Amino acid sequence: MGEAAEQAREYDFHVTTTRKQLITAALPLQDHWLPLSNLDLILPPVHVSVCFCYKKPRSMTNSMAHETLKTALAETLVSYYAFAGEIVTNPTGEPEILCNNRGVDFMEASADVDLRELNLYDPDESIAKLVPIKKHGVIAIQVTQLKCGSIVVGCTFDHRVADAYSMNMFLVSWAEISRSDVPISCVPSFRRSLLNPRRPLVMDSAIDQMYIPVTSLPPPQEITNPDSILASRLYYIKADALGKLQTLARGSKMEVKRTKLESFSAFLWKLVAKHAARDPVPSKNSKLGIVVDGRRRLMEQENNTYFGNVLSIPFGGQQIDDLINKPLSWVTEEVHKFLETAVTKEHFLNLIDWVETRRPTPTVSRIYSNGSEDGPAFVVSSGRSFPVSQVDFGWGSPVFGSYHFPWGGNAGYVMPMPSSVEDGDWMVYLHLTKGQLKFIEEEASQVLKPIDNNYLKI
Repeated sequence: MGEAAEQAREYDFHVTTTRKQLITAALPLQDHWLPLSNLDLILPPVHVSVCFCYKKPRSMTNSMAHETLKTALAETLVSYYAFAGEIVTNPTGEPEILCNNRGVDFMEASADVDLRELNLYDPDESIAKLVPIKKHGVIAIQVTQLKCGSIVVGCTFDHRVADAYSMNMFLVSWAEISRSDVPISCVPSFRRSLLNPRRPLVMDSAIDQMYIPVTSLPPPQEITNPDSILASRLYYIKADALGKLQTLARGSKMEVKRTKLESFSAFLWKLVAKHAARDPVPSKNSKLGIVVDGRRRLMEQENNTYFGNVLSIPFGGQQIDDLINKPLSWVTEEVHKFLETAVTKEHFLNLIDWVETRRPTPTVSRIYSNGSEDGPAFVVSSGRSFPVSQVDFGWGSPVFGSYHFPWGGNAGYVMPMPSSVEDGDWMVYLHLTKGQLKFIEEEASQVLKPIDNNYLKI
């Protein structure tokens, strides 16, 4: 990607914090403790960032826009009070949310770069500067004014408190209150009893293959090969390319339905396997995990506003030779098989019970922590419900929005999201090794195209 690298060098920029405030809920809140559920406790203390870029507001000055954001945030925190608290350790050594209305660190900043000069293809060099480093509390927010008057809203939150579904609810509510579109359409529920373990507990040995106590983890391995260092990139996939993948994934069985996510994941798995085969000492196996949201499986429809983590990461392993040589339809079928085991109510109930038997010892997904021990591994999440167009604070929808999650695990991480440009297109955040990214760009340039400002129309 010579052109993208040139752009990165040409438009290296600096961000200066101009003001820092603590925004608390607009109404007084009674201090109380909110325990983390068993499904929160399988998350390590990692931070997730999200970023939205807006063209210069026409209807108001940027200082008015900042005040609108802050006033609306204070009102939003009345309902989303967990975000105004802080995580502390309880007497058993487990994390817990102290809902004390500590508030949210809110930074105002300026950057010496125009919106069209941002190298969004390389989010480690662009988005990473436009989202805050969270030092206190549960969530931090940074609003950056660019040289051209455009506004970037960045948030970083503690994954132990919220998953992407919960964060999406918060973002939509914040935008609705900013536009005076009240009451908000989605009132969060913190009803932890929805995720209580059963009595008596049910033991499922299959969970032992997916999750592991952190006390059993091997020491991290030092990375010596520069091509094995994880890096982030952003691409887009056109709707027709996705449709072709889905058709190929079906193979000759036209009656078989495979989702776009299954088809894309299988396609990427084949690419990662092909890259692994080029290694001087090639691995024999590769693993793929897919994040599953359990809300529809566990909860009644009226409770799908539950705020917290309701996730699991089932994964499968295959021989690299099979992944390379067998058709996409076969790989997609293998993806479908391991997913089938986890898209059930029973799986999530079993996972909740399993965590209960391990407490207070922290646990974590095997593929996150040591997934690449036996060959290349990565996890595909789904940001398809990412509400880019709905995060309109009163001056129009974003021209760009993305999650940014260099998650710290030794497996890769992939997040497809809806495009802010064309219905049906995807934007895809890839956090893979530098060697894998280079290979994917060489092999799949007809499918995964680097995000650029021509595509984004900025």
